[in-house]
Amino acid sequence: QVQLLESGGGLVQVGGSLRLSCAASGSIFQIDPMGWYRQAPGKQRELVAKITRMGITDYAHSVKGRFTISRDNAENTIYLQMNSLKPDDTALYYCNARVVTREMKETTFWGQGTQVTVSS
Repeated sequence: QVQLLESGGGLVQVGGSLRLSCAASGSIFQIDPMGWYRQAPGKQRELVAKITRMGITDYAHSVKGRFTISRDNAENTIYLQMNSLKPDDTALYYCNARVVTREMKETTFWGQGTQVTVSS
């Protein structure tokens, strides 16, 4: 059993910054990869950024140069530093993790989502 708990969402002005956190807990052997997705009303859910155990990152074109994904030493927490925020960044942000449990079972888990709203 694995849980992903997101935090850090909120309301911010255009050009501002926000830092999201996602902590994974439970029966975890390893996580690879872990990342952030977002979904705005009327739009498809899209990948924002992800990071592998090797530290390899992948970003959506729309956030390159503005967002940075990182992880802690335990590899159970990731962060998303969001700078130069735009109204189009407004969405529900979901943490995602591909987890190999201690029982050696591979499963994808999703967080409950944290709302990011950028005012114009």
